[in-house]
Amino acid sequence: MRNRRFVRVAAVVCGLSLLAAACGDDKKDTAGDPTTTTAEGGGGDGGELAGMKGTTPLVDLSDEFKERLLGVDSTLEDFNYAAESYDATVIISLAVALAGDDGIAYASEINGITRGGDKCETFAECMTIIDADGDPDYDGASGPGEFSGNGEPTVASYGVLTFGKDNQLDDELSEFVTANAPTEADVEQVPVVGDRAGDGELKIGTILPETGSLAFLGPPEFAGVDLALAEINEAGGVLGKPIVVDHGDSGDTETDTANTTVDRLLAANVDAIIGAASSGVTRTVIDKITAAGVVQFSPANTAKDFSTYDDKGLYFRDAPSDILQGQVLAEVIAGDGITTVGILYLDDPYGVGLNEDLIAALEASNIEVVESIVYDPGAQTFDGQVQDIVSADPEAIVIIGFDESSRILSTMVEQGIGPRDKAVYGVDGNMGNALGTNFDAGK
Repeated sequence: MRNRRFVRVAAVVCGLSLLAAACGDDKKDTAGDPTTTTAEGGGGDGGELAGMKGTTPLVDLSDEFKERLLGVDSTLEDFNYAAESYDATVIISLAVALAGDDGIAYASEINGITRGGDKCETFAECMTIIDADGDPDYDGASGPGEFSGNGEPTVASYGVLTFGKDNQLDDELSEFVTANAPTEADVEQVPVVGDRAGDGELKIGTILPETGSLAFLGPPEFAGVDLALAEINEAGGVLGKPIVVDHGDSGDTETDTANTTVDRLLAANVDAIIGAASSGVTRTVIDKITAAGVVQFSPANTAKDFSTYDDKGLYFRDAPSDILQGQVLAEVIAGDGITTVGILYLDDPYGVGLNEDLIAALEASNIEVVESIVYDPGAQTFDGQVQDIVSADPEAIVIIGFDESSRILSTMVEQGIGPRDKAVYGVDGNMGNALGTNFDAGK
């Protein structure tokens, strides 16, 4: 577990060798590759997950950026949402610097930091613009952002990832696509409501998953925050002082961990809280955070109803809405020549919302959804749901889930519809190397 007290983040020493990542710079044509997902399944030799394909908000991270992250945490196996966590930290810091205030006033500057000014790609570059009384337009590690007035990106990059023969993601098969939100999603600035004063020292708390069903996302997200803080503090900090960070666990929706962590962070007078990763967890704490006049900035929430949530202008995210992921995944499936799909989705706001968006996008591509089956992620077995998919006999199966996806896949393999037999697709909640590790371990 991470240290619960405030710490000042020191500069990071980089230069470690690059470990296997969830995405890579090298890509190749997957036509004819035995691990490529097709309507007939993954096929080929090796692991049972070989050929499973899926989408996640992700940019084509450079080796240099990944090495910097590994300088923070050399054990990283996945990089999902690391760039978004890094950018959330930088954007908050720049907004505070521009406002000259760590109180609620800086929230009104956040959206503008991402658009409409002079382009800059690092905290130091953007600060040069701010110090010259200019208007920075931060294009960060996770992409250009271009936030709408409701505090979410209108432009996003997605990684299309594929599992290889070792039940781990094959970097060489990774592809990247850019998605744009509909024009009507670019709304006017949401007014900031509240009057919380600052104290001249920027304090950032986190509610990120150290435990629970999204725990595989915790390490890259914590690393992204810590890397940004180290680099910002090395560049002189904000308001003339180093940023202070207080890390906390979010758990998942089966626990009250997030509420306990938020209570502690608010009592410590933090100015912003980065997290949660889970949309369902955010829903349990967002009202408490915004009522306190504190900014909440998620690097990974994708549930579409946050686009119109009554958040007092204090909730932000640099992960795109699932409206975009539904479109991207449907395009991937259509591109693979699939004509019928069955969906298994977890019963929470993320699963329900993404299922709806995916169905709409699939149908718009003339792909028939023959089954859409909800499941309880806490269930002991998924035999019934998988059998229903077997009976429907779709050409492809989509699993919208978290870490329970490994057990669903084990049941699918047992019933003859695993990735080696059918085309199987995942989403950002499960497309990580932890899925393969849990599958191999029987978890």
